[in-house]
Amino acid sequence: MHVQVVLFDGFDLMDALAPYEVFAAAAMYAGGAITVELVSAEGKRLVPSGMNGPAIEAQAALDPSRSGIILVPGGSGKPEGDSEDAVPYILRLAMESDLTSLMKQALDHEHITVATVCGGSLVLAMGGLLEGRYAVTNHLGMSALGATGTIPIEARVVEDGHRLVSGGGVTSGLDVALYLVEREVGPQIASAVEKLFEYERRGTVWRAQGIVPINFAASCDTTAEDLLIPVVAETPDGDSAIEGTWQTTIATPIGKMSVTLHISLKDGSIRGTATQGDEVDELINPIWDGRRLTWTQKVKKPMRLNLKFEVTVQGDFMSGTAKAGMLPSSKVTGRRLN
Repeated sequence: MHVQVVLFDGFDLMDALAPYEVFAAAAMYAGGAITVELVSAEGKRLVPSGMNGPAIEAQAALDPSRSGIILVPGGSGKPEGDSEDAVPYILRLAMESDLTSLMKQALDHEHITVATVCGGSLVLAMGGLLEGRYAVTNHLGMSALGATGTIPIEARVVEDGHRLVSGGGVTSGLDVALYLVEREVGPQIASAVEKLFEYERRGTVWRAQGIVPINFAASCDTTAEDLLIPVVAETPDGDSAIEGTWQTTIATPIGKMSVTLHISLKDGSIRGTATQGDEVDELINPIWDGRRLTWTQKVKKPMRLNLKFEVTVQGDFMSGTAKAGMLPSSKVTGRRLN
């Protein structure tokens, strides 16, 4: 079994090197049944780690056609913000590199297991590669993970099918790697590595199997259907306050997006679509309280996200914010065309 551990600018040292050590130790005990190397999307090069850490040499180019395991770590830096040393910025740069297209090929390869540690799942999710799939990331990024259309699961390690395994926080790289060693070459090798490291794997690996636990925290008074019913309040300005075609601009940290909204009312409920380029999507759960309009919207550029909008409407102008998880809020402005 061959393991490729991916490095990108600003990667987290522990995310990458803790699994590397597990696989290397397993290779030692298994007599060469496992091989492991550090790779990058760009090929052999020195790759700077995050938080002004040391540069580590990637030994080869990532090969998305080679059977085995490809592990993607997260980034290391400030938890929030859009500065060059902030994790969202670091992960976005990784997503915008050739890594996304290479990992898409890997996910399409039936003999490759893709593993992620911490923010590594966000790198793939922001590139649109995990939509509708179960995954976990650092607790600070769970809302952002859900905003990409991925299904976030609060667990130490999550396995979606046999070919996608993700780990939560930084130290979960040990658990991800130990689980994969046990799964691929057996529990005796995994146990030997645990004894060598004086560390026992934490947590049950979550899978979408078996009996679903009862959610005792769920309210008995509110159903999912209730939450999805659009609500329209009567307003002094009448229904025409929000109806029409709106040209909006979303000023994101990585550039402005132009989106055209078409909003109408039918049978007392709001209906709307958002057009971005040649993509047209329905507004999800639009709610108008007489002054403020809120809705959720899927966007695919510059990255795949589910954005939550909150805007105030005054005459033919609207202004407000769009938010996706831990990512910085983006300013939204718009004017009615007709």
